[in-house]
Amino acid sequence: MNINKFRSAISIILLSVLLSVTADLRAAEIDGIYFNDNYSVGDRKLNIRGYAILNYILVIKAYAGALYMENGIPSSSVLGNTPRILELYYFQNISAEDFRLSTKEMIRRNTSDSEFNMISGRLTAFNTFYRDVKPGDRYRAEYLPGKGTTLYLNGITLGSVAGNDFSKAFFSIWIGKNPIDKKFRDRILGRK
Repeated sequence: MNINKFRSAISIILLSVLLSVTADLRAAEIDGIYFNDNYSVGDRKLNIRGYAILNYILVIKAYAGALYMENGIPSSSVLGNTPRILELYYFQNISAEDFRLSTKEMIRRNTSDSEFNMISGRLTAFNTFYRDVKPGDRYRAEYLPGKGTTLYLNGITLGSVAGNDFSKAFFSIWIGKNPIDKKFRDRILGRK
């Protein structure tokens, strides 16, 4: 056997092994969309709790999402002063303006008038972070106590807003008492 053919064969075998190992490192796959098994936030490790797809009108896939929390934190404490991450993968084009309007509407739906008034200035600031998304884009919202809620688009930091009260209201859009979809909420909380 020629030495170059031997090297090529070895390279193909090693690449195949590497690709199979890499595929196994992904914790969650749903409709061909993969989510990391964990994220490091500060000095904490957040692990995937659950994942799901949100459909509009039963058949139109809007996004796939995954929720991350520390091990040992019960899902019932997800809106407490504890680190959390929500990552959303989009199947559709959505404008920044649509995000702004729905965020405000859903936060209002999940807060009292006084709670909404206390966070309204920070909500206005947060809403400036949104950008238009296209299929394949990912938003990630990350809450870290003492730091606040940070929004990322495709891994790029867009901005942060302080306060667990804001974070609780924001994450309530998906995991609160009046979420955008209860089935989606229960699945990302790992309740399936």
